[in-house]
Formats: sequence, C-alpha cells, structure tokens
Amino acid sequence: MTGTTVLPDEPTVSPAGTAEVRVRLAYARIDEVDRPEVWITLLPLGEAVAAARAVDAQVAAGAALPLAGLTLAVKDNVDVRGLPTTAGCPSFATSPAGRAGAAAVSAPAVRALVDAGAVVLGKTNLDQFATGLVGVRSPYGAVRHATLPERVSGGSSSGSAVAVALGIADIGIGTDTAGSGRVPAAFGGIVGIKTTVGLVPTTGVVPACRSYDVVTTFTRDLDLGVLATRLMTGADPGDPARRAWPADVRLGLRAAPMVAVPRDDDLAPLSPGWRAAFDDAVAAVRATGARTRTVDLSGMLDAARLLYDGAIVAERYEAVGSFLEHAADADPTVATIIAAGRDITADAYITDRARVATARVAALELLDGSDLLLLPTTTEHPTIAAVRADPVAINRRLGTYTNFVNLLDLAAVAIPAGSADGGPFGVTVLARAFDDQLAVDLAARLLGTAGGLLISAGGVEVLVVGAHLRGQPLNPELEALGGRFERSVGTSDAYRLVALDTQPRKPGLLRVGSGDGASIAGEVWRLSPGALGRFLADLPAPMSLGPVELSDGTWVVGFGCTVEAGAGGTDITAAGGWLAAQADH
Repeated sequence: MTGTTVLPDEPTVSPAGTAEVRVRLAYARIDEVDRPEVWITLLPLGEAVAAARAVDAQVAAGAALPLAGLTLAVKDNVDVRGLPTTAGCPSFATSPAGRAGAAAVSAPAVRALVDAGAVVLGKTNLDQFATGLVGVRSPYGAVRHATLPERVSGGSSSGSAVAVALGIADIGIGTDTAGSGRVPAAFGGIVGIKTTVGLVPTTGVVPACRSYDVVTTFTRDLDLGVLATRLMTGADPGDPARRAWPADVRLGLRAAPMVAVPRDDDLAPLSPGWRAAFDDAVAAVRATGARTRTVDLSGMLDAARLLYDGAIVAERYEAVGSFLEHAADADPTVATIIAAGRDITADAYITDRARVATARVAALELLDGSDLLLLPTTTEHPTIAAVRADPVAINRRLGTYTNFVNLLDLAAVAIPAGSADGGPFGVTVLARAFDDQLAVDLAARLLGTAGGLLISAGGVEVLVVGAHLRGQPLNPELEALGGRFERSVGTSDAYRLVALDTQPRKPGLLRVGSGDGASIAGEVWRLSPGALGRFLADLPAPMSLGPVELSDGTWVVGFGCTVEAGAGGTDITAAGGWLAAQADH
C-alpha cells in the first residue's frame, strides 16, 4: 500500500471461529474497496487472524466478551501496543521529541475494547496532529469520502470514520476537540459519540488541546457505539483529567422532552440543501413526541472562536509546537495554526479561560428549561479541490456548530438524518455535561432503534405500582430525576394492594406472606443512586421504600406503605394492579 507501513506477516493458518471469520471478511473488504489512504499502519492478515483466534479461544473457554470478534480501527494519534504512533506526521513516530518507537502499551481506551474482544486492524489516517475537520491535511494523502470520492471525508478522524463507513471496521476510534468525532460521522452517514470531557481517558493519546480532548467512537449503529463508549469510560483510574459519573446522573430522557433548536439567523451558514434537511430533522424530533423551543445560539457561536482565534491555541503549541518547528514533514496549514500559540502570554491564556468559564454559565442559562439542543452537525459538504484551494476558511466554516461544544462542557451524539446536496446529512444532539444518556435516548428515537443500552453502568432498579406509573400524575417526578423505564413486571403472590386516602390517590403495597396475596402489576424503573436518595428524601408519609419480591424470584427496591396506613385502606388486590382498579371504578 502506498504511504502505508505494513508490519511483518505471520504464517497463514486455516480459518476457524467467529472472530477469525470477521477479520478475514474485513481484509477482503479492504482489498475490495482499495482505499490505501485510510491506513497509516495496517496489521498483516496473519497477525490480525492470530489475535482473532485468541478471542475465539477465550469465548470457547467460556469468557464473556461483549465485543468478541468485532473489528477495530484506531486513529493514529492513539497508542496501540506494538505499533508506531505518527499523529499523521511520519517523523513524529521516530523522533525522540515525539513518540520514538512502537508503543509499549495501548491507550487505556483501546485496551478496554481489546479486553472486551475487539480485534485491532490497524492505525488510521488523520489530519496531522488532529488539527482540521477536512481529512486532507496529511502527508499520507487525503482521505476520500466513502461513496463520494471527490468530496472530503471530514476530519480530523478521517480514516477511522471511513473505515467504518466502508464496512471494514465495526468500531472506529477517533478523537474530538473541535468536532473531529462528529463532522466525519455526518459526512459518512454513521454514528459518532463524543462524551462529556473527562469520562473517557485520554492517556496514551497525542494531545491536540489537552484540556478539551475526547476519545470518541464511530459505528454504523447506535447501540454498538454506546456499548463501546461505556467500556472505554473510566478505563484509567490514574488519568489526571478523569471525571466520574455523578451520583445523581440522569439515566433516561422523559417521554416528551423539550429540545432547543437555533433561530433562523443562527442557521444562515448552512447551504440551502442542508438548511432544508435540518428543517426536516426538527420535524422528526417533534414526531417523536418532543416539544421544541427556539434559542439564540449567538453566544455559543461567539465562544467557538476562542478555540482557534484566541489564546486557547497555546495548548496546541504546548502539545507539539516545539517538535513542529523542526519537522520537515509538517503540513503547512497545521504548522501555521499551531505556531500561532507559541507567543501567547500567560495572562492572555488565563483571560480566555475565564471567558470560556463565563460562556459555560451563559450556555447553561440558555438551556434552562430544555433537556437537549439539536444542531446541524456542520454546514455543507465540500469537495477536496475546494478545500485545497481555500484550506482555512472552509475548515473554519465546517466547525461552526462543533468548535464550542467541548469548550462549553457539552456532550454530543452525531447521527445520520437523511441526505442533502447529493450526500449524507447529519445532526447532533447536544446535552449538558453528564447528561450523555439523554442525548443517546433522543438519538435512538430519531433513528427508530430500541436504544435500550446505557452509556453509564449502574443504577438501582425501583418498582412502582401506583401514582408513579407511566401516565399517572406522579410519573413526572421519576422523569425529572432522570428515571429510566425498564420493564413491566408483576410481584410475587406475597402482596396485597390497598387504596389509600391520599392526594393524589395512590395505592400501598403490603407484604403478607407467600401465597397469601396476589401478583400485583407494576413497572421497574432505573434510577441513579443519588436520584434514588432524593426520591426517598422527598417521599411523603405513609409511603416507604424497601425490598419487594418479583414474580421471577428476584428482589428490587419498591414502594410500600406502613401497616397502619394499609389497615385503613380499601383492599383492591383482586384487581391485580392500580390501573385495573381505577378502570373498575
């Protein structure tokens, strides 16, 4: 492959096992599409097959590997054990001032996926030092769009996105500081998940702007992206930039959320085709049952300029600036951008960090009353020729709706949303920090998928049997806490249900002993531990929370009431549940 480092091969052996089959199919696809610019280092087939066989052996031995046999493409600014890391600059992989030699260990984010059964195919091309949104700023060649080769693929995570879009890799690892995990997703018609800053470790990643870097995923379906992201989250407890999910993290999006959308003036940068497609996307949001409200996006758009036009660019110089001053293979546009950070003074940097902090507060105020914000991911889909003729202005335009996101501490899920101007069109669902699940849930509704996977592990299952059921008057209390509906259930036959004299009317669940009651219908919801604590703290008498046995023999936290209240209530056990009892009256 031209411009690609191919490692020494291993002996060919007979195929066997699901992982091996998937890997061989991936390499057949690589040959079929003939896109050498996607890869900087591609593992030889024999080495990838050996890794796949090791996965198959683990599965045969009974190991539970959630990603068993899925193929992985890793952006070449992220370390993979035994492979060089170029960051799109060949000399960086060999220079003592760069990443001299092959990586001794994989980045924790990569290791988490490999430990779960994913098989690395190789390292992918990128805009050099992750500086760009176009995918053409690389000495390894411009990465062409998967199906429209005259157009850009988007960057900087170009190779990983195209590897996924072409059906080579199941998962692509990217990084995102200014939109590099979202713009390529929009152009490729795939899913890009960019978490809240700090959730996924950036250890083992060549920094672009270390305060705002995020390791991201590209996938062809949302659920796989959520699973891969969850596995990577918190993978390095020693990461100095690590942030953990808060105890009261919201785990579910309300049935009828409020979604903010931009004013017409804020959408002026869109091409006509992309503007029409965004209007359709807003209509699709409303069709899910969501409500929309218009907000003034100008403050966010102004904040975006701080990333490149202000003193924050000093972080890019801190990362690789001194190396680039002596690199003969530096991309001229990238070198110019990063060099601008060399003479930034400390007071200028602190001033702009303060401006970012102020802008974050303003963003939270703007989103007050909204659950989420919907934006077009980018403005247009340019050709490679147009970008080469005007490398800075077009790139700047593509970042209109992405550059501010990490600065303002927002989470993002980029998804396909139809087509425009002869190619894919995409939107991004944005959420406040740590409300990542809410963005995932709206994305799932827009894509028409089940969306049952949680991006954050954990939570407590809570049984409700009365006024907190869906459609009942107190259900909004659960939704406000970020509660997530899990399933409809019945209790064991050890319970009786009584109607209590409360406002609003609600039932009480009483345990009376196995076989002495009946199975009572209810719903299991999932709450974060902090949300459950708030729920319990606000619980009025005579209600209580405690262990409840379900019909399948498992136990969950559930609603009950005091014995005294139950004795004074009306027995409605025969109805089998609160909704049925109400229907009878």
